[in-house]
Amino acid sequence: MFRKILIANRGEIACRVIRTARALGYRTVAVYSDADREAEHVRQADEAVPLGGSAPAQSYLSIERLLEAARRSGAEAVHPGYGFLSENAEFAEACAAAGLIFIGPPPEAIRLMGNKAAAKRRMIEANVPCVPGYQGAAQDDATLIAEAQRIGFPLMVKAAAGGGGRGMRLVEDPADLVAALAAARSEATTAFGSSELILERAILRPRHVEIQVFADRHGNVIHLGERDCSIQRRHQKVIEEAPSPAVTPALRERMGEVAVAAARAIGYVGAGTLEFLLAEDGSFYFMEMNTRLQVEHPVTEEITGQDLVAWQLQVAAGEPLPLAQHEIRWQGWAIEARLYAEDPYHGFLPQAGRLIAWDPPAGVRVEHGLRAGQEIPPFYDPMIAKLVAHGRTREEARRRLLHALEDCVALGVNTNRSFLAACLDHPEFAAGRTSTAFIDTHFPPQELTPPPPPPVSVALAAVLAFRRMEEGVAPSLREWRSTAPVPVPLKLARGDQRHELTLTVCAPDRYRAVSREGEWTLEILEAQDGRVVFMADGVRRQARYVFDETRVFLQQGGGEWCFEDVTLVSTRASEHEGEARVTAPMNGAVVAVFVEAGQQVRRGERLLVLEAMKMEHEITAPRDGRILRLTVAPGKQVKQRELLIELEPAS
Repeated sequence: MFRKILIANRGEIACRVIRTARALGYRTVAVYSDADREAEHVRQADEAVPLGGSAPAQSYLSIERLLEAARRSGAEAVHPGYGFLSENAEFAEACAAAGLIFIGPPPEAIRLMGNKAAAKRRMIEANVPCVPGYQGAAQDDATLIAEAQRIGFPLMVKAAAGGGGRGMRLVEDPADLVAALAAARSEATTAFGSSELILERAILRPRHVEIQVFADRHGNVIHLGERDCSIQRRHQKVIEEAPSPAVTPALRERMGEVAVAAARAIGYVGAGTLEFLLAEDGSFYFMEMNTRLQVEHPVTEEITGQDLVAWQLQVAAGEPLPLAQHEIRWQGWAIEARLYAEDPYHGFLPQAGRLIAWDPPAGVRVEHGLRAGQEIPPFYDPMIAKLVAHGRTREEARRRLLHALEDCVALGVNTNRSFLAACLDHPEFAAGRTSTAFIDTHFPPQELTPPPPPPVSVALAAVLAFRRMEEGVAPSLREWRSTAPVPVPLKLARGDQRHELTLTVCAPDRYRAVSREGEWTLEILEAQDGRVVFMADGVRRQARYVFDETRVFLQQGGGEWCFEDVTLVSTRASEHEGEARVTAPMNGAVVAVFVEAGQQVRRGERLLVLEAMKMEHEITAPRDGRILRLTVAPGKQVKQRELLIELEPAS
């Protein structure tokens, strides 16, 4: 029996658990790091306990601090959410030793399935189909190279102790294997504290299909169907749906039976997910088991009408599963898109900073822990929200989700919102022809560029910048001229692009903008609370905007752009500064520095490594030159656009 639950997590999943726990009459306790002091999950919980620190190791990964928080708050149970310690057997054991109910599977099951090598060996014993590979104890390069040659190329190098695409490398050329092993070990050690690797034959262009299982302490084990999670970047899921377009009722029954048998074989209890690779010929292979609630669980909830967090709480309280296998019904289709704070047009780099404007769309399910003005910290996973649409058919769900993404307002920090919309709008996705190669095939890095703003949007940004500039002028002098209206020159920067316009005030709230792209007359009908309604080309339109010092973030017609007013900045000085300064592309921590002041470097040479949101990113030299100044050292936290290295001026 328990009445108060400590949620050992943060962000949208903490808010998600709080919502169901409150509906069932439970009290909730949030925990928070220094970086999350003002976070939404802290505000929503009945009580909250500070953990201190900001880095995960000092806060959400500290078993000692979490147990102390439970003791101080009087919580009797702990819900781990997903990520952090949700699949940590030591944490589950520590909770039990402290007299707390761990809302999750037994520690033995977590430990067994938490290591890919051990899990694969156990699944092979249980006659679960597995991808051919190597999962042995010997981890020296010579053994791994020999095993790779036996398996054949292409192959996957994977961290045995992890997930989420970290410590994972696809190797197509045998010459790249040694470097891939070193990189995977380094990333795995940083992310999971273990350098153990496994090798698997690469299944080319498979679907990533997973089966949701649930078990109670009374011997009941069932499945709730499949989810298709094939749309991925860097081996991390981006869009998920249920059911899968490729799974027939017969295949669903077969995969479900295998998943249930696997859960029974390890004495599983609670929510779990068996992840499979589904080949084009209908064969499927076990990849791993996630011994927790999945990020994408809402799509299963939408098509079954069940609350999986409620099921977790009932099982933890010793109750039997609320439904038997034959009582599970699937209705309609659900698709989920993960909103990440990242820049998809620059290698999906994680982003951190202030979310100046946040306005989730209506008509769909939005899981988040956000509010306008909130800081997105650089210490945690970059996923900030999930949008879920349900429909009678797949096309209806797709259309609703696409509409919602176009209406979702998240300004101030780069997100993948427009990229998600482009994926959903792609003809191959609309036709259901997806695989784990979807993004690489249809959005290759060399072709993945941000959509340019329509000229009318540039003109609108100029008008908004001009109106803001005039806010500081006395009302009686605004737009006053001693002669005819005078065109005002304006320069807006968008990354490396420059937009030069002249703006003429034709009448109150009526402007004529002229640039090389053409001429537009804009009439501002409404402009307040970050929303502007305007007339252009005989069409009444609307947009969302927000200012941050000299920058204006504009979202209009499904696209979004950031313009900086550089009217008073010398073009030559700006270009020179861009050549000489190497700045941080995102908030993060400096992991390693490979150069020193006075050193000659060549374009593309590795300068340093930044770690942000659990991923490592190399910073390279933008051109040949000599390093004049180095402003960082390993361990230093840096902010986006902060100077890292200064090069000598170009000759």
